[in-house]
Amino acid sequence: MTKIDFSVGSLSSWLAKVVPDAGPIAEVARFKGGQSNPTYLLDMQSGRKLVLRRKPFGDLLKSAHAVDREYRVQKALAQTDVPVAPMLALCDDESVIGSMFYVMDHVDGRILWDPALPEQSKADRGKIYVRMAETLGAIHRVDLTETGLDGFGRPGNYYQRQISRWGRAYRETATVERPEMDWVMKWLEETSCPADDRVTLVHGDFRLDNLIFATGSTQVLAVLDWEISTLGHPFADISYQCMQWRLPQGGAFPGLVGLDRTAHGLPSEEEYLAMYCRAAGISEIPHWPYYIAFNCFRMVAILDGILHRIKQGTAADPDRGREMGKVIPDLLAIAMQQINSFK
Repeated sequence: MTKIDFSVGSLSSWLAKVVPDAGPIAEVARFKGGQSNPTYLLDMQSGRKLVLRRKPFGDLLKSAHAVDREYRVQKALAQTDVPVAPMLALCDDESVIGSMFYVMDHVDGRILWDPALPEQSKADRGKIYVRMAETLGAIHRVDLTETGLDGFGRPGNYYQRQISRWGRAYRETATVERPEMDWVMKWLEETSCPADDRVTLVHGDFRLDNLIFATGSTQVLAVLDWEISTLGHPFADISYQCMQWRLPQGGAFPGLVGLDRTAHGLPSEEEYLAMYCRAAGISEIPHWPYYIAFNCFRMVAILDGILHRIKQGTAADPDRGREMGKVIPDLLAIAMQQINSFK
């Protein structure tokens, strides 16, 4: 954790009004690792722990860092099968700590960073992947009307809108010239999307280290980082997660390439997709290369945006951001390979 960068006194006064039973703040510390919305642990004198997530300071891209949307979707999911942290309060008054933020209860558990799960038993590795697939399936089965999330995004044309959004963001702030990225964007913009018209809640960043697991078991206690969640097409989430099967081991974005998955008790991509399909209640995912290429493009745009914020001095964790940026050539190579195999 690193130092904080706002007035604890101002935050304490606000908390006393909106979450009075939390008590006074004893200590505030900032979590390391996140690249978007800075996140802080609030240790209260009562022994209770809260978590605060805020927008970054400085100039931001329009619609980026939407902590209000994070708060809204997690609050709506509280009574569903999707595990989320309990939401406490949202503050849109920037005078309190300098930017919009929300506060939630801390979920006590563990975060697993490496998809190879080296510290887990062989038996638990398989169970953890089953729990991930079940959790993603639960997200995609959420009843949008019952949860009040039917207006959480624009239905239809999800991939075209995402390609337009991230392509525009990339072109506005690109840190270097990347001819491969230009070629991938052009292909996506000109190729008819094969997706059907189904609409579900999509997380947008569903991966192992955005889940909190119970200590001592494989139960998923909470899904984190809902910043880019919206209404969209479910295959975007599952294909995003499955990029890890194509990325190298180690680094800031660890993958599973070169690992003997059977020997380690890890599922193949085909086996994991079957787990997900059962959880989501569907039979298959056609046109798979398109969705992998789409997510590689989107991830490059996101990672280059982080590199841009590092140049601006507004990145949450510059060192980790630079490490994450090193995977961009791999992502572009994967995208081009998938495009060449798409029929």
